[in-house]
Amino acid sequence: MKLACGKISAVRITLIEDNGSLAKGIGYRLEDAGHAVDHLADGAEAETYLQADGADLVILDINLPGVDGLTLLRQMRQRGDTRPVILLTARAETEDRVLGLDAGADDYLIKPFDMAELEARVRALLRRRAIPQQQREAVGALQYDVAGRQLFDGETEIDLPRREMSMFECLYAANGRLVTKSTLLDHAYGVGTDVADTVVEVYVSRLRRRLSPHGIQIKTQRGLGYQLLTGQAE
Repeated sequence: MKLACGKISAVRITLIEDNGSLAKGIGYRLEDAGHAVDHLADGAEAETYLQADGADLVILDINLPGVDGLTLLRQMRQRGDTRPVILLTARAETEDRVLGLDAGADDYLIKPFDMAELEARVRALLRRRAIPQQQREAVGALQYDVAGRQLFDGETEIDLPRREMSMFECLYAANGRLVTKSTLLDHAYGVGTDVADTVVEVYVSRLRRRLSPHGIQIKTQRGLGYQLLTGQAE
């Protein structure tokens, strides 16, 4: 479930929490603060997602179906993923907190917690990481501000609607590799959302029209998916 879309100063946050009402509360709070939040509720799905997503911070529940949060955290650190991680848990014992920190957590919150405290912990970790807000990467003739989730033609921003930006990010992160329609759908709407995959065709078509004047092409591989290509004819 895609809970929010970033603003100029936003960062992307991956939230892995199987309590639906708590996840919504966290998502709404962080949305109000201007962040983009991708929500997953299953540890097994998160295991795959975390290997490919480009979020700036992870909020991770320990007790998850499929794969537990501590295992996910250890896997992140073992493959060199240094993103800040806030662990959420109902376990208040010191031993449990030590296990989480030893596994690689940057911070730890015990349920129930105040949303204002969670937001403050997020701000503190992001300040510590010092993520540049205008770090731009070249995409064909355009510039992409990763942290701000913005595309620029020179200094002029190209206004992409939220779903189109989500699909652009997914295609861009693939670095020219093929991206399936289901992957694009999951990235734009969230894993397991009941949305027909035909909507991907609509958004990709709109995105293609916006990008093609700048020498950026979205190539369709029938029955397989899409590729983002720069400086090449479709």
